[in-house]
Amino acid sequence: MNLAMLLDIPAMIVDEQRALVDGGDERTYADLRAAVARSTGLLAGLGVGPGDRVAIVSTNRSELVEVVFAAAARGATAVPMNYRARTGELSHLLSDSGAKVLFTERRYLDAVGAVRPGHLADVLVLDDPDGYPSARDGADPDDAIADVDDDELAVLLYTSGTTAQPKGVMLTHGSLSGYVMSRNDAADGTTDGVSLLSAPLYHIAGLTSLLNALYIGRTTLLLGQFEPGAWLDAVERHRVTHAFLVPTMLARLLDHPHIAAADLSSLEAVTYGAAPMPPAVIRRGLETFPKTVSWSGSYGQTETTSTVAVLGPDDHEMEGSPEEIETRWRRLSSVGRPLDDVELRVVDTAGRTLGAGQVGEVQLRTVRAMQGYWGAQEKTRVTLDEAGWVHTGDLGYLDAGGYLFLTGRAGDLIIRGGENVAPEEVEAVLYEHSGVAEAAAVGVPDDTWGERVVAAVVVREESDVSAQELVRFCADRLAPFKRPEQVVVLDELPRTSTGKVVRRDLLPLVLAALHG
Repeated sequence: MNLAMLLDIPAMIVDEQRALVDGGDERTYADLRAAVARSTGLLAGLGVGPGDRVAIVSTNRSELVEVVFAAAARGATAVPMNYRARTGELSHLLSDSGAKVLFTERRYLDAVGAVRPGHLADVLVLDDPDGYPSARDGADPDDAIADVDDDELAVLLYTSGTTAQPKGVMLTHGSLSGYVMSRNDAADGTTDGVSLLSAPLYHIAGLTSLLNALYIGRTTLLLGQFEPGAWLDAVERHRVTHAFLVPTMLARLLDHPHIAAADLSSLEAVTYGAAPMPPAVIRRGLETFPKTVSWSGSYGQTETTSTVAVLGPDDHEMEGSPEEIETRWRRLSSVGRPLDDVELRVVDTAGRTLGAGQVGEVQLRTVRAMQGYWGAQEKTRVTLDEAGWVHTGDLGYLDAGGYLFLTGRAGDLIIRGGENVAPEEVEAVLYEHSGVAEAAAVGVPDDTWGERVVAAVVVREESDVSAQELVRFCADRLAPFKRPEQVVVLDELPRTSTGKVVRRDLLPLVLAALHG
């Protein structure tokens, strides 16, 4: 089924309900569907057809939503790109995708102009009245939705690129529409609340959050970019009921000076994911947000078309016997259990399936797995094997109840004197200190030990905690080989847009601080 039907279906049922709120711009489902028809006509006039790639470099805005659905309706492939990409990465994205048309904002025109490839025929500006809006409104509406096979390419999403140039993950119409329809009931005419979207649409979590909300007839409130004060204000003013948060977003909200006074009473459900959630942060969230909020944690990858495991609302309820509550607190460190359409196993380096409590690589198999990486067959074979298993690169273990606990990334392990140290374990301890706002651990080369454990932290503004105090704090809570020998204080940690620490960028900062 064409991805565009996820808008078409609710537009036929709840045409007068609000679909999008973007600042002062409000669209009903009928309004949005009409704008998509004109955008589809515009793409046709630009010569965009089945198989062509339509690039988008933009923050969250209603025009971006129009273009994504219009591209799908034409049978073309939408390619939302990281608007924070620097020159080299942006050049790679535009060239690698082979995009025929680009939709962007004025602020990114200079960057695009500096690296514009020859195959990019047209550039339209979304926030220029004489640009895309004028071209769209002047186009002949095209209500047609291309008849596509489920295995045809719908969206090309580039991974965050924490270790190398981003790879284009090929997601099909069938995998995206199947995921949404299997998880939700279609709009039925009832009002289903307001969803606040602050995750970027070039990330699988942002894209699927939008698709889910639209399909069920819920209003989506768009935030151009996440900012904690704006998020709190949006929840209060628009009576937001549902939201998705990356762990760093939740941490920043909890640290915001207005969090205690904010009216969050309208919130019904908060889902978090896209990066590991420090246990100390989710505990603070449970304590700070209204008790009526239903919490869920999600784990997935772009390569699996979003969520494959969920830590559900019941897992966040600290009720029962002392033993049951202790188990629930422990499982807050997990990412939950796999969904019904997902097979999950943990294997050793020889590919043998491991038992409960044994750490190995997490592998997943689902009908929603990516087709592969765009133009990268060898990289595809490394990640997606012939039996359909996605080799995630995540290390973890299953407990006796089938809950998955992640212990780090295979390439991120610190190996000190032959002992493996997961950075996340060190970071979780540092997050327990009230003076630490952000933390990350890396391995620093050492002639004696191979690597030494060193941590980088961002200290809260009101705290005067010293690096030596944090070293001692960890010494009381970690085995000797896991303890950071030194802690450096930085103004910020290098992260992707979804909150993952970019360790290749962090290590030079740590080394400079140590030797500066």
